[in-house]
Amino acid sequence: MFADLNVPVPTISKQQLGQGGSKKGKAKPQEHGGPPPAFSPAQVAALESRLDVLVHLGYSIVAFNQTVERKVDPKVHVNTLDSLLGQLRQRKGIVYLKRLTIVLDEESEKGFGLTNGNASLFAPYDLLALVPTTAATFSLACLTHTQPTPLTTHVISLPLTLPRLPFHLKHTLVRAALKNGAVFEINYSGALGAEGDPALSLPSGGESGAGAKRNWWAAAREVARVTKGKGILVSGGVFNEADLRAPRDVANLITVLGVSQDVAHGASTKVAQSLVLRAQTRRTYRAVLSEPKVVIPQDASTQDVPDTGMMQDQQPTAALSDQSGKKRALEQSERSETIPPTQSVDSAGADNASRKKKKKNKVAVN
Repeated sequence: MFADLNVPVPTISKQQLGQGGSKKGKAKPQEHGGPPPAFSPAQVAALESRLDVLVHLGYSIVAFNQTVERKVDPKVHVNTLDSLLGQLRQRKGIVYLKRLTIVLDEESEKGFGLTNGNASLFAPYDLLALVPTTAATFSLACLTHTQPTPLTTHVISLPLTLPRLPFHLKHTLVRAALKNGAVFEINYSGALGAEGDPALSLPSGGESGAGAKRNWWAAAREVARVTKGKGILVSGGVFNEADLRAPRDVANLITVLGVSQDVAHGASTKVAQSLVLRAQTRRTYRAVLSEPKVVIPQDASTQDVPDTGMMQDQQPTAALSDQSGKKRALEQSERSETIPPTQSVDSAGADNASRKKKKKNKVAVN
């Protein structure tokens, strides 16, 4: 079961979001009671064709990725994935997941909206991911936001197409993130020179083409060296159908980074499956459990009834056996009382006489 946990969705314009401009030219946020945002037919058709290719290549778990820059503003943020899943065609045996990725920069160091007050905004998403682009945001992502909370981010996506990683991959931070259950995501779109890296949206974004390939290989090898192949998640992050690759091809690509074939194979299978299961713990964090009670199934209760009956049947029989034994003892005592004492004495004398005769006969024979 192969998974691609980064399928970017097209951006929705302000008209599709239902946001009209005010007199000052500021966009009004969408009202909660208004109609949900809808993608254009061309966008849905392009995404459908991309899904067909993914299914043909052998992927069975697909996560649609909505990207937000700098921070999540509750006044402006709109979940566009709920309406998208309603417009897509359902495919048998294919699991659709919803993912939110937040690209962090210097302005995000003061706060990027991932707080308990905005928990209702993040509850509909199955996966939460962070893309740190500074040393401070990388430290926050590894130490703080990987702790078990209702807002745990289990995916740390690294901007590998930048000319140089803006932070050092310290062993202490990486080990802390791995211990908390987080994974480090590597998008293979950068190795192909595709324009799927979220870091491209930053002012000092990454390169594309040959420069992106060179940067990706250098940074990906560093990630494989620091993590020692543990907790590496390989995703696509591809917008064009021509850049999609089969899971086996992706595994061969990852082995070039210096990891074993088992690790490269599990980067899109075991790691992805365990990540999806751990992400479900956000909804059960600090859950209230009722007092446990023992409930006996009906089948077990019916099977116990004949056993009790047998025990009840055995008790009378035991009582009867005891009573019969007592009766026999009484009868023997009565018989002994009815026999006169003279008869008992005569019988004893006859036995003694017979014994003496036997002894005399033995002596005579000798």
